Amino acid sequence: MSRVVPATSPKNQVMTTILSEYYRSPLLAPAVSTDGEGQSPSGFFSFGKDIVCYGECSSGVAPDVQAAVDFDASKTTTVSDSEIRLPFDALGVVENLRREHYVKRLSFGQSDLAHNGLIRDAYYLLRAFMPVRIRRHLQRAYFKDWQNLPFPRWPVDVTVDCLHEAFLRLTMRAQGRDRVPFIWFWPEGASGCLILTHDVETAAGRDFAPALMDIDISHGFRASFQVVPEERYEVPDSFVREIRSRGFEFNIHDLNHDGRLFREKTEFLRQANRINEYVKRYDARGFRAGAMYRNQDWYDAFEFSYDMSVPNVAHLEPQRGGCCTVMPYFVGRILEIPLTTSQDYSIFHILNDYSIELWKKQIDLILRKNGLVSFITHPDYLIERRSRGVYESLLAYLREFVQRRGLWETVPGEVDRWWRARSEMKLVEDQRGWRIEGPESERARIAYATVEGERIVYTIDKASAR
Repeated sequence: MSRVVPATSPKNQVMTTILSEYYRSPLLAPAVSTDGEGQSPSGFFSFGKDIVCYGECSSGVAPDVQAAVDFDASKTTTVSDSEIRLPFDALGVVENLRREHYVKRLSFGQSDLAHNGLIRDAYYLLRAFMPVRIRRHLQRAYFKDWQNLPFPRWPVDVTVDCLHEAFLRLTMRAQGRDRVPFIWFWPEGASGCLILTHDVETAAGRDFAPALMDIDISHGFRASFQVVPEERYEVPDSFVREIRSRGFEFNIHDLNHDGRLFREKTEFLRQANRINEYVKRYDARGFRAGAMYRNQDWYDAFEFSYDMSVPNVAHLEPQRGGCCTVMPYFVGRILEIPLTTSQDYSIFHILNDYSIELWKKQIDLILRKNGLVSFITHPDYLIERRSRGVYESLLAYLREFVQRRGLWETVPGEVDRWWRARSEMKLVEDQRGWRIEGPESERARIAYATVEGERIVYTIDKASAR
């Protein structure tokens, strides 16, 4: 007789929802009570030594992120009689971070320029006529304070992932468990995931795309191409067919890449309808906004399956912030596949770094959380021999790394399919032990979380789904 652990009552749904979405385990359902909801202003606080949170907290909040450490909510969190009492809404805090609601309370100084409509319109009007060297000087001036930004944490921020681990430790303590089974994050027990994406910004980049496909294929990779459907350049049907016939993905990149998509709600809705038309016309499933501009609270107007417009940490993006996680997550019905590494343009032209050292450091930090390693490179900027040489060095490094570390190397559409399938899987116990049921369960693996000191440690049963 098989058994599924029953759902908890509505009162206890907060922690259950958070942990079951992340871990897909039926054992994570203790009683949870949140204090102070609606009784205090939103602000920054910490949960333990290193985890920054944003939201309401009855034990106090700081108006500035740098003072968050002075308000440690873990000191007023209690576990007794299988009940966890938190001074904040756990689900709300996770959503505030992933959806970047905290940004409105951060002071970025020069970032106000990015939200000045006249300045932004003038920049994008002149951008097409500016040589890269001129744009580079303007952007370096804009980004000159990037190293002083205290949050999110550069070069990779895993705050949301650390929160889930902290909540899991509390849950295991409340239930008296020393080991919890869950459905592993990636298929076949892969230690992490790798995807490559290419944003095509100009006609020159479009024309270089076939050569870039040759480079990717020579190293054994496939990628997705995000193509601007209006105004920038023509998109011949033959170009779309070539991308797909060679095993690459075709996605939509903004509407016309003018930096105005999220400026105003009414105009956004008009442009979103146009984008949805192109999604249907090209039978595309993915999208990325121009220059990574975004407002996740408006995503319900879109009809694509997944988005790739949210950076993990956006110190070098025109719109700063970041989702603070290295895992995909749902924004309503849309799957967000975050950008977890720095763009090639930023490394080459803002940091003036023609090496792969930053990328290597980011890869290491992401995989410490078994996360998604995602890249944006542009055919437009890889035409130059020097940049192309760095990119080929990256591919050679990734090829060896994939084999050594057992990564799942794939394309964004497959990540979307997998994460949706995993969200429907269930971990079921019978007389023989645990097994996974649901779509694509044959590719899934059971993992176990154990507590070692203050850390959560994962082990994977790679043999089977039972």
